[in-house]
Amino acid sequence: MIAQCSALEMHDQLSCSPPNTPHIDSAAAERAVRDLLVALGQDVQSSGLRDTPRRVAKMYRELFSGFGEDPALHLSRTFPEHCDEIVLLRDIDFASMCEHHLLPFIGRAHIAYLPADRVVGLSKLARTVDAFARRPQVQERLTAQIADALMTHLNARGALVVIESEHFCMKIRGVNKPNSVMVTSAVRGHFKTNTAARAEAMTLLQR
Repeated sequence: MIAQCSALEMHDQLSCSPPNTPHIDSAAAERAVRDLLVALGQDVQSSGLRDTPRRVAKMYRELFSGFGEDPALHLSRTFPEHCDEIVLLRDIDFASMCEHHLLPFIGRAHIAYLPADRVVGLSKLARTVDAFARRPQVQERLTAQIADALMTHLNARGALVVIESEHFCMKIRGVNKPNSVMVTSAVRGHFKTNTAARAEAMTLLQR
């Protein structure tokens, strides 16, 4: 049996969850934003920019909330279940910040894992994605971190993670290619050593 669920079904539940907020020196962040605006020749006392440093500092506190969150806490909340087939969750929406330009990349993560003797609630998979995404990131690392977390904290026999996203550092600057989509994958355990299992999981993830 193959367990499948769309992350869209959990949207209402997850969107109501308050983000974790690590310690951030808000005053220092506001000063840094104000200094940047001044360096760019902007009038920080204008009506439009007067409150921008505060708003930006608050925004980054939310966008980097993953720093205050341990993914192990989500994946340790398991329950015993005899399930030796693929468990798969597609279309997990996420937003992250590219650490190179501090511009967002936004997309969807798809996760498949092979349980040992325990399974985890589907919402915890989505929360694990957010815990790693809400920090300065690169997509390659994000993909590997999710897969490694499944193997380490869930003790999965195999893990496969595929992420597809659009990067604003490609869309609005540099090469200016607005329709480019980046796809990365990370394969661990049984999915790495068994080509048939990997092919089955990839087929299901791409439906």
